[in-house]
Amino acid sequence: MRSYRVWEHGAPSSMRIDTLPDLMPGPGEMVVDVKAVGINFPDTLVVSGKYQILPPRPFAPGKDLAGIVHAVGPGVTDFAPGDRIMGQVEHGAFAEQAIVSPAQAFRLPDGMEFTDAAAMGLVYQTAHFALVERGQYKRGETVLVGGAAGGVGLAAVQIAKGLGARVLAGVRSEAEAEVVREAGADAVIDLSVPDLRDSLRAQVAAATDGHGADVVLDPLGDAFFAAAVRAMAWCGRLVVIGFAAGEIPSIKVNYLLVKNISISGLQWSDYRDRTPEKVRTVQAELFDLWRAGVLKPRIMRRFPFAELPEALDLVSQGKVQGKAVVLMDA
Repeated sequence: MRSYRVWEHGAPSSMRIDTLPDLMPGPGEMVVDVKAVGINFPDTLVVSGKYQILPPRPFAPGKDLAGIVHAVGPGVTDFAPGDRIMGQVEHGAFAEQAIVSPAQAFRLPDGMEFTDAAAMGLVYQTAHFALVERGQYKRGETVLVGGAAGGVGLAAVQIAKGLGARVLAGVRSEAEAEVVREAGADAVIDLSVPDLRDSLRAQVAAATDGHGADVVLDPLGDAFFAAAVRAMAWCGRLVVIGFAAGEIPSIKVNYLLVKNISISGLQWSDYRDRTPEKVRTVQAELFDLWRAGVLKPRIMRRFPFAELPEALDLVSQGKVQGKAVVLMDA
């Protein structure tokens, strides 16, 4: 089987395609024939060596996959060869076969294509946990989403709308604004303005009759973080998801005191590893929302296996609205 592997950390083009023996499952493991993989921003950090969890080299990166169970190891009873599944792994998805544990796998609903499943993995789980578990969202509240046209951002817009929120979508261009409006955003917040610190608060106030944002989901960091804190409602909750915009921000904690604001962080993989039952419950709800037509993953472009590094480059540059998906058979 073919597998991208990182021998030395660097640009996506530095990865090699190696031909390796087919995988064999160990106890409690499954081998999955990968049909499609989703490209995520953390994948770019793993390849470049900037992520917080880095396996020994050489290794196959990739966290999101969809495919067919090829073989199961001793002790696996919930899945069987032939099952169509999606899975979120720490690494190993950028290959024609991957090792997946049953706790990381979810059987696909009837009618869900592998491409949609690959696009609905990590980003939808992250968005749901950020909104509901960490953000303590309550139906009817106002949710401000930074980077709303990206993978996590667009998933958050759809989920929040599906759960009854008023959604303010932060974007950087009119093309991104069209994408979030199509996803159901109630108002568009322009993040490209030069005076973001004051302008974001003014835009949010105008969109909420002065109330502010009850929940802020921040996958950007940098200048968006400080501006969003100033735009929050009394007892608002901000969830730090990542730093795709560059700088890791800091905060003056007097802001928290003055408006009873709470700020928390989310690293979704900890929930996957520590509380898999919560992840399974959330995935069931996401599948229900998909069946109801509320969640519709937007795949900006499908790439053949040979062009996977190009997909990583586009994601790292913030040029993907929604998701980039790589098809193994293409």
